[in-house]
Amino acid sequence: MIVKPEISWTDFEKIDIRCGTIISVADFEKARNPSYQLDIDFGDLGIKKSSAQTTSLYGKEELIGKQILAVVNFPRKQIANFFSECLVLGFYGEDKKDVTLLTPSLPAKNGMPVG
Repeated sequence: MIVKPEISWTDFEKIDIRCGTIISVADFEKARNPSYQLDIDFGDLGIKKSSAQTTSLYGKEELIGKQILAVVNFPRKQIANFFSECLVLGFYGEDKKDVTLLTPSLPAKNGMPVG
């Protein structure tokens, strides 16, 4: 396993990770790898769009209402014909295809920051 270079506390403080609730899920047919298009409610930050390669472990129906963690201060990124506004966090399985979402262990208010 490769360990990334050490970062400073200041570097970490620049990352804005928030809790949000997935409110809609659609198939992302133009993505290179099987993915969903997500609409995520971040409370006072509003609703942001993201794509997520979670199709092998999660069905669309089970993602609706699921709370997730995401980085919300990246610039928008175009993926095919879609603009992703945040990065949903998860970790890869051994084959790099199965992505398990990071979720709060208890319900949290949408938009709450990780600290």
